[in-house]
Parts: sequence; structure tokens; C-alpha cells
Amino acid sequence: MAEPLLQARELVAGYDQPVVGPVSFIVAPGEVVGLRGANGSGKSTLLRAIAGTARVFDGRLARRPGLTVAWLAQQPVRLHEMPFSGRDYLRYAGARDTPPQRLAGWLDRRMDAMSGGQFQLLAAWSVLGCGADVVMLDEPTNNLDPEGEAMLAEILGNQRGRRAVLLVSHEGAFLEAACSRVLEVGP
Repeated sequence: MAEPLLQARELVAGYDQPVVGPVSFIVAPGEVVGLRGANGSGKSTLLRAIAGTARVFDGRLARRPGLTVAWLAQQPVRLHEMPFSGRDYLRYAGARDTPPQRLAGWLDRRMDAMSGGQFQLLAAWSVLGCGADVVMLDEPTNNLDPEGEAMLAEILGNQRGRRAVLLVSHEGAFLEAACSRVLEVGP
């Protein structure tokens, strides 16, 4: 087995006080791992601990040396006016990989003319396409209808074996379709 990208042992994390943990897990290269749990169980806080923006109170969080991480927040920033194309957006976001064919039709459209679901899928690709070792997606199904969820699950399925993906979602069917395994977070 390849060296783990991330390894948490009895990790307890939060901000002023603990929010999540103790939790233990290993993330290997190429895995798509879903995080499921009730609202307030600490799923997003766990992602923030991995990103280094939440405090680790106890336990251990080990990252492979040189690990690169990309993160899509629950509510990606979308300005009322975004007078540039989807292609420009991906370039500004640092996406280097060619987007999936299913997104190609939006690349020349203005960002502010896209639906919420189209914007959400391009935002997800902006981090998936950046070449990071680990991509973290926090509630990537926000604004997606069932067709959009299926499209995102297909895109994530194509990431298996390429880079590790950690994603938070309340959508059980989506997690089962998109992930190689699902971890329960919280009590």
C-alpha cells in the first residue's frame, strides 16, 4: 500500500473549544472519502483542521511531507457581477487540468449568467483541476439538482486513483455513488 497522504489518530479539533473528535482515519492516494454526520458534528471543522485553520486540541494529524491541499468551502464566493468566462474563472483559480467534457459548454459563458448549479460544478472543478494531492469539498452538492449531483458523482468517480478527495455531504445516495468509502463523523 502507498504511503498515506493523511493520518489522524484520536484527533480532537475545534476553535475556542473542541468541536469534533476523537476521530481516527487514514486517507490513501486515489481515494474518494465521504464524511457524513449530523449538522454540527464537526465535518467542516475536520476539513479546517486538515487545512490548518482549526485548532488541534489532542491526538495527532500527520500529513505526508510536501502534501498539497485544495479546498472548496461550503459557499464558494460568487459575486453578483462576474464579467468573465468560466474558462477565465478556472484559470484564475489555478485549475490546470482540462475540465471534463460535460463542463466544456460553460467555459465560454459569463460566470454571472450561469445557474447556481453550473457555478457550483465549475467551482468544484476549480479545485479538482488544480493538481493538489488532496482536494476537500465541503457540501459540494449545494445548488445541484439530481442531474447535477449525478454529474458531480461521475466527475468524482473519474478522480479515483488520481488524487485523494475528502467530501462532506448530507446526501447519502450521493456519498454512496461518489465515494470509495464513507466515514461517520460525530456521536
